[in-house]
Amino acid sequence: MRHDPGPAFRALHKPGNPFILANAWDVGSARVLAGLGAEAIGTTSAGFAFTRGLPDGARISLEEALIHSADLVAATNLPVSGDLENGYADAPDGVAQTVRLACEAGLAGASIEDIRLPGAEAYDFDLAVERIKAAAAEARALPRDFVLLARADGVMTGAYDLDEAIRRIQAFEVAGADAVYIPVLPDASAVKRVCSSVSVPVNVLAVGAVAQMGRDAIGEAGAARISLGSALARATHSVLVSAATAMLETGSFGEISDTVPGSRIDELLKCGARG
Repeated sequence: MRHDPGPAFRALHKPGNPFILANAWDVGSARVLAGLGAEAIGTTSAGFAFTRGLPDGARISLEEALIHSADLVAATNLPVSGDLENGYADAPDGVAQTVRLACEAGLAGASIEDIRLPGAEAYDFDLAVERIKAAAAEARALPRDFVLLARADGVMTGAYDLDEAIRRIQAFEVAGADAVYIPVLPDASAVKRVCSSVSVPVNVLAVGAVAQMGRDAIGEAGAARISLGSALARATHSVLVSAATAMLETGSFGEISDTVPGSRIDELLKCGARG
């Protein structure tokens, strides 16, 4: 059996002292993040879609997602958690199979959403819980440790409110999820409420007002993990759009006149590579 990254990944989840799950979109970004001191890497479905010339929300196949995940696992020595969207299945047994395949790809853990993709409709409460129950049972039956995170995405998509989201993560905990996540919480009070509603570790997305809180304040609210989603991927595209717009519309190259030296990137790529 290959090296088990699960225990080290699980140990990072400390409520009140959150680690940052550095979401990478390709091998290069994963190695740079590892070279800069990241403790764990997360995939990002949106960021990966951008590399394929597809928009956020585009349906990447399970096979593509697993190959991409395996590439990131092989890129560094860090544990990698997979953004596996809705498990690429509606039925509980399909989600369980995805968890098994994720383990075989070398992932230390994965997140499963409760939205019936590619739309924004949430799975019925009972089905959403059964899906996590099946995924958790499969995770416990694996030959190595695997951290399963259950997502309640309805607040982000507008499918339901925060009260329903909390009801769901509480049920996901009972169903066997190792950690839970409600993306796009509005403020610090919501973060604190969510973290106090369950006994398992809570992932918080650094976005909007929550991102302005900073790591320490998010930790004080009870979070165990802070993810970035596609933020870093979008930040790189922000530079691309801004610099290219100035260059192509006005002929100005000012925004690319003072960039990170290639030697520094080379150094980080080497430092972050799997030893």
